[in-house]
Amino acid sequence: MLAQIVFTLVFIVAVALFTVQVRKIIRNIRLGKNICRNDRKAERWTTMARVAMGQSKMMVRPVAGLMHLFVYLGFVIINLEVLEIVLDGIFGTHRLFAFMGGFYSFLIGSFEILALLVLLGVLVFLARRLVVRLKRFSGVEMKAWPKSDAIYILLIEVLLMTAFLTMNAADYQLQNRSYGHYIQVGAFPVSQFLSPLLPSSTEALVFIERFCWWFHIIGILAFLNYLPISKHFHILLAFPNTWYSNLNPKGHFSNMQSVSNEVKAMLDPSFTPPPADPDAKFGAKDVVDLNWVQLMNAYTCTECGRCTSVCPANITGKLLSPRKIMMDTRDRLEELGKGIDKNGAGYHDGKALLDDYISREEIWACTTCNACVEACPVNIDPLSIILDLRRYAVMEESNVPTSLSAMFANVENNAAPWKYAPADRLNWAQGDWSKE
Repeated sequence: MLAQIVFTLVFIVAVALFTVQVRKIIRNIRLGKNICRNDRKAERWTTMARVAMGQSKMMVRPVAGLMHLFVYLGFVIINLEVLEIVLDGIFGTHRLFAFMGGFYSFLIGSFEILALLVLLGVLVFLARRLVVRLKRFSGVEMKAWPKSDAIYILLIEVLLMTAFLTMNAADYQLQNRSYGHYIQVGAFPVSQFLSPLLPSSTEALVFIERFCWWFHIIGILAFLNYLPISKHFHILLAFPNTWYSNLNPKGHFSNMQSVSNEVKAMLDPSFTPPPADPDAKFGAKDVVDLNWVQLMNAYTCTECGRCTSVCPANITGKLLSPRKIMMDTRDRLEELGKGIDKNGAGYHDGKALLDDYISREEIWACTTCNACVEACPVNIDPLSIILDLRRYAVMEESNVPTSLSAMFANVENNAAPWKYAPADRLNWAQGDWSKE
């Protein structure tokens, strides 16, 4: 009974702490501007099923995609076994779902095979980071915590899967001895080969089984509370992130309604634009000027670096890294959220995403090619943030590079980016080209 009480209290505290952290993240995301992404629902469900559940964009890189599939399936399906462990802990039972008979054996066997595949995937991922040292896992933004975070996650998964298989191995031995409540149930296609490595003493086996049981479930509850401060939070946010992703063609850029209304009024004198919002900004200077989907993108970022690895600006040595754009947005949002926790709603520390986190050189290095958007495994859109920061620089500050200032002047004076007058625009076509 004491063990049940202790477990129930630990479980309640862990879930409560996780809930508090998630509520703060939701609050932070809601600091963004409203945007409607509830259209084309059938297409959105299909996108989520294909990209988030089907891992379609992960498979562009087959080795990483296959290993990630192992880890993903293991995480999702083994959680069914976690449900049994939680119920056993609360009610003081052992293998509560054993009444399922043959189907239960199939489940346990499947869990063990998946646990082995998870271990394989995690070991490959560790080798890619620590031995092969893939270039995309490095960068100016991948220092200290971002770099350590990935290693911590992989090591935690190794420990959890090892504890699960060791627990089953001890359970398998105790079942064969018909000891106490360890009845003959389940199939152990992997852990049965580990059981010879365990001590022969029954008391030692009981201790190992109980220790690994507690370690496994406490580890999962601790990992649950690690998720909100980790890049691994994408395992939860990937589903809403893909559902709310931008379904328009990649080359389609959004128009600002306030600007569109002014243009309509110029072209149609009978059109009366609605009253302008005096507090509205053109573009974004800080995270509160972005929309909530962009802020959710920042929390969903896995820091995998696929976006940066295909960015032509980054490849050619420019300062821009789309991954850094997302990480900076999340860091700034977290900083602002902590300030609100201490000082109340409406707090602002005088800092901004533009300049304090993301430099002008970064945003103007972007070629707007959409390669980063196409490469992201969970449909994150770094380009939309870059464009909103540019809009603020151009339309609020009139602060642009000299080359763009010349181009803007040409558009205003000549109705084209070039310095030539409209009447001279076809001069290139004059003359006898056969002599060239």
